[in-house]
This record gives sequence, C-alpha cells and structure tokens, in this order.
Amino acid sequence: MNLLARIFGRKPSNPEDWLEPAELAALLKSKAPPVVVDVRGPGEFTGPVGHIASARNIPLNQLPNHIAKLVAEPRALVLVCHSDRRSAAAAKMLRRAGRTKVAVLRGGMLGWRG
Repeated sequence: MNLLARIFGRKPSNPEDWLEPAELAALLKSKAPPVVVDVRGPGEFTGPVGHIASARNIPLNQLPNHIAKLVAEPRALVLVCHSDRRSAAAAKMLRRAGRTKVAVLRGGMLGWRG
C-alpha cells in the first residue's frame, strides 16, 4: 500500500490509521513532513523517554480545546503517546470532528525509541 496515499488521501478502513516508526522517520525528512502531536502529559513529554524533536505537546485531556485548530491544519497529523492507546483515542476524537489526514504512531514512543 502506498504510504502517502494512506496518510493523505485514503479514508481509513480501521478506526486508526497506523504508521510504523520507520515510516514516520522517513516522512519527517520529506519536503512536506506531517505535524506530530504528542498527547502525553508535559512531564512525560519532557521526561526520560523524551519526545520526537518536531512534536507539539497537547495532552489528551486538553485536546478538545485544540480540535478546531487541528481539524483545520492542512498537513497530515501523526499522533503519538507512550504506547499508542491515548493517541488512538485522540485520533478517534479528531475523526469524529471531521479530520481525515490523521495517523497513529504504532507503539508510540516505545516503538519510536525501540
């Protein structure tokens, strides 16, 4: 399956559209990288596991306050958390609000650091 088609155009067939860590690493080096949204709390974001360099930290409990801005973001969104459960929940919220270009980093920061 074409990665870009999966992220930028195809309607997901599953509740979450998963993105592997290696796929995200490649996309972040591209001319049009996605916006990475880390939905962990601030302590986790700055903690020992760290975060993806370009990530925006919007904790899951604050996501409703940012829905409109994220739905309007023209670039694809990739959501990340510690493992991938909170980011999958965030993706569902965004899709219910009408966002289509959204993916979840499989394995979260554990997979990214893997």
